[in-house]
Amino acid sequence: MDGKAYLASALEEFHKLRELAEKAIAQVSADQLFYAPGPECNSIAIIMKHVGGNLRSRWSDALTTDGEKPYRNRDAEFEKEERDTPQSVRARWDQGWDTVLATFSGLKPEQVEATMTIRGEPFTVLQATQRSLTHTSQHVGQIVFAAKLVAGSGWKTLSIPRGQSVSFNQAPKPYHRKG
Repeated sequence: MDGKAYLASALEEFHKLRELAEKAIAQVSADQLFYAPGPECNSIAIIMKHVGGNLRSRWSDALTTDGEKPYRNRDAEFEKEERDTPQSVRARWDQGWDTVLATFSGLKPEQVEATMTIRGEPFTVLQATQRSLTHTSQHVGQIVFAAKLVAGSGWKTLSIPRGQSVSFNQAPKPYHRKG
């Protein structure tokens, strides 16, 4: 896969992850965003703070500064702070996503092999991207699970509904592959 195709694929995957998380978040109330099912569990809001902080830190000036920015307080991302509101959490979430999406929209194919650093450790853009997609997808899965938990019987599936795989697989599909 060439650099152009890789960057397009990575950008598409980031968009898909955001869309999946957004569909789950849309199914919970503002109060439910802050519900944590246990003392060692994170609420949706906490996960949103963390993902937003991580993406912003990693992908702001990615090729010229370390991905762990001095302004980031990772530990605080895992705490419910008095100032946390649904709006402030959403703003942090959006800022992180906007940063990664803008960065990937601006990367050039030849930059896939460029070196960037995260906590002083060198990575190619390709390696850092894989690391970021893996990390982000883990947390998006947590968001989906937590949203499903708090939405209860009101949950609307984000994939093929139970018992409908055969009919889904037999239905004609529009060809939608990009690239």
